[in-house]
Amino acid sequence: MLGATVVADDAVQPSSKNRLQEFDFSKPPVLPDVDSTASETIDEAIGKGVDFLVADQNPNGSWGSPTNTKDLNIYAPVPGAHHAFRAATTSLCLSALLECADDGDVAAQSAIEKCEAWLFEHLPRLRRADGTAIYNVWGHLYSIEALARLHSRYSDDSKKSDQIRSSIRDQYSMLRRYESVDGGWGYYDMRYQAKRPTSDSISFVGGAALVAMHRAKSIGVDPPQDMVDRAVAAIHRQQKPDFTYLYGEYLKDSPMREINRPGGSLGRSQCCNLALRYWGDKAVTDNVLKHWLYRLYERNGWLDIGRKRPVPHESWFQVAGYFYYFGHYYAAMCIDQLPASERAPYQAMMADLIVPLQEKNGCWWDYPLYDYHRPYGTAMAMMTLKRCLPVE
Repeated sequence: MLGATVVADDAVQPSSKNRLQEFDFSKPPVLPDVDSTASETIDEAIGKGVDFLVADQNPNGSWGSPTNTKDLNIYAPVPGAHHAFRAATTSLCLSALLECADDGDVAAQSAIEKCEAWLFEHLPRLRRADGTAIYNVWGHLYSIEALARLHSRYSDDSKKSDQIRSSIRDQYSMLRRYESVDGGWGYYDMRYQAKRPTSDSISFVGGAALVAMHRAKSIGVDPPQDMVDRAVAAIHRQQKPDFTYLYGEYLKDSPMREINRPGGSLGRSQCCNLALRYWGDKAVTDNVLKHWLYRLYERNGWLDIGRKRPVPHESWFQVAGYFYYFGHYYAAMCIDQLPASERAPYQAMMADLIVPLQEKNGCWWDYPLYDYHRPYGTAMAMMTLKRCLPVE
């Protein structure tokens, strides 16, 4: 697989800036000339995002609500699905404020404290909505990320630190409870609705969980290795030679279906590559990360066309709008994996994509998901831009 040249199968790109290169992972891609966005501009955008999140926080410390419905809504058995959406969104917002808010920003620090209290109260009660909808896995995995970030805030408080570590272990237990019988995680079980989900693994859900668990491992809270190994194996089963990933294992019999091609995988290859690299896959080299970062920029139209469309998977390559900031969030973490001296051109491309998409009120959003989309989109965009700033 390494060193091979793979010809892309989605050769036509709306408003392509350069001729798309073939995948040749034996060398880095030839990058376009992209002017760097000034650090002051990035800082200003992040600051507006912080202000938006502070203003948008619910009085109880969470973010998001089941309001703002439309003619076609995401399947969401009540109330459990919305408990999951809110827990995941709130966790992302906490992560973003912890990463991006100034220590002297009184309003932001107050928002962090209220959010922290909400999470400790509500996470122990987070469960799947019913036998079919397992959205709670998003709440478990993003809360692990948020709690791992929160841990550094209490480095001198052993009691609070122990509470955070215990909560992370509880979330590991919940991920084990809702792990697919084949390893990894999905968010639907339309087969048997068994106590142990019989759903197929979904590549990017497993990837996101592995990324979250790796962050928790970095503070000394190791996840169960057998659960990690099964999740890694599930992603490998969905990996194609060009580091495109199937949407889910249930599509393994149609690998050339639009959503499984490079254009359809554009928002999840970053996450899956990062997860495998974190957990020791030597095949995910710097050049693999670089080619997919380059491709995310040059082929961004395929994701952008789907952005803000109200119907999931209605766009070209069956792309759904909610992949937009998800894909860039994990791509930014891929940039962090590169040597510091080689990040600048990829940071320039990333900032060039994200800064102009900020709304007038300071938010970013990609898919109308009840009233969760603006806070989760803003959180992911802020953390993406944070990684576009020069290394100090």
